[in-house]
Order: sequence, then C-alpha cells, then structure tokens
Amino acid sequence: MISDPRSESTIFRGPGTLPYFDLLLERLDRGRPDLDLAFGRHVHWGYWADPRRADRSPQDFARAAEALSQRVWRAALLKDGMSVLDAGCGFGGTIASLNENFQGMELVGLNIDRRQLERACGKLVPRAGNRIRLEEGDACAMPFPDAAFDAVLAVECIFHFPGREAFFREARRVLKPGGILALSDFVPKGYFRPLSASRFARRMLEPLFGTCRMDHTLKDYRRLGRETGFVSLWEEDIARNTVPTYPFLRRIQRDLTGAESWNKLGSYAAQWVSRFNWLRYMILAFHKLD
Repeated sequence: MISDPRSESTIFRGPGTLPYFDLLLERLDRGRPDLDLAFGRHVHWGYWADPRRADRSPQDFARAAEALSQRVWRAALLKDGMSVLDAGCGFGGTIASLNENFQGMELVGLNIDRRQLERACGKLVPRAGNRIRLEEGDACAMPFPDAAFDAVLAVECIFHFPGREAFFREARRVLKPGGILALSDFVPKGYFRPLSASRFARRMLEPLFGTCRMDHTLKDYRRLGRETGFVSLWEEDIARNTVPTYPFLRRIQRDLTGAESWNKLGSYAAQWVSRFNWLRYMILAFHKLD
C-alpha cells in the first residue's frame, strides 16, 4: 500500500502493463518536456472542434486530449458532489480534469498498472472539497462494493479489457440506481468489422499497443447495453475530430518508439480508415436501469 498525503490516494498492487506505456514511461523518466507536455496528463487521442486548426505541436495535442476527456465526462451528465469512478485512469488526466471543474466530488481512479498510478498519485492534489483515491485492480473484477458510484467513465481503454461484457456487468454492479456509464472507443462499421477484428489488424497493433479488441460495432454496443441492464443515453461519432492525432503521432513516433515505425503504413492506414468513417471513434453513454 502506498499513500501520498498530497492526494490522499491509496494504491494497491496488481498485474498488467502495455508496451506503449513501457516506452512512454521510460522516455518520461529521462526528462522529456515535449513528451511530458503531450502525454504527461492524458494518454489518448485528441479532439479538435476544427481539425483544420491543428498545428501538430505538443501544446496543441495536450489541449485536444483534454477536450476529448471533457467530452466523455460531459456525456455522463456529472454534477458537483457526485462519486465518479474512472476505470483505466492512466496518469490521472480525467481525474485531474474533474478535480478542476467540479467540487465536493469523490473521485476514484482504477488501473491495472501500478506505475501509471504512482505517476498520477504524484500529480493529483484535491481542490474545492474533492476527495481523490487511486486503486490498482482489474476493471472486469472491480474492488468496490455494490452501488458505490454515480458515474463510471472509461476513456479510450475498454479495448484493452479482458471483455466488454464483464466490464459492463461490473460497471452496472458498482453504479447506484440511475447511474451512468460513459466511454470512448474505436467502433467499426459492420462491413469493416471483419478486418478490424482480423489477425492482420492485431499483428499491426499489438507490438506497440498490446492486446486491442476493436471488434464491437454500434449494434453490438446497443445489444450489450440491453443485455447488461442499461439503456443507451448518448451516441456521438467524433472520428473526424480525432484525425489530427495521427500526423502528430507520426511526428513524435521515432522518439516514442525508438524506431521508424509504429509503422508508418499502419498510422496512415488508421488515419484514412477514420477519415472515411470505416472505424468510428465514438463517445457512448448508458443509463443504468433500476
């Protein structure tokens, strides 16, 4: 158990790492201010209201990543005083965003990688009567009692979880009656699903991103919600607004991966797949049925 008096956070040990976090943490430990600016808070895609205005700088990407996080938590209809769980919380960027925008909240971050939580713990300082707690654990077997939270968030991480159904059932269990689950995910169109779920796609992604299951269509999500006791509340496709992420990643990929590629072919392919809307980037929210 590790406690940080600045954040009053508690961290519990558990397994699990991802290759890109291994690389990112290594570079950050070397003292890379550009990478720290871009990824020191959020480690996910960015959102640009006008993608034409993206300038590919670390500052611009950091603002876009914060904007994406805010769009997810706004889909959860949050208010002051709520209890919120951020599953797959990474370096605590979404927790930090909530801490800066709300008061009197109980904010809990959950992640399976202790190193990410240690970094988050060193940066999060509660304000405005908020309370922050970080715990290490599996999002598909959460270490929380029933009906503990008003909202559960999962920002661009559900594709790493052992199973979406297991996560939905756990999210429903820990949500209070009427609670909301909000998430962002890469959602293929039905006709594109065979390729996004193929061995070829996995082989392209896994060396850097680890296990990624990008095989759930919007129809699959609607069915999953119904079968696990949720009703769909919000569906928003923001793929067009995330496209500047790809040229930014290509710009810094040599420093981030130590190689010429994540591979550039894969990066360009993903960019055009998103541009043509074959693989949507969606924000989804589900209301727990009583």
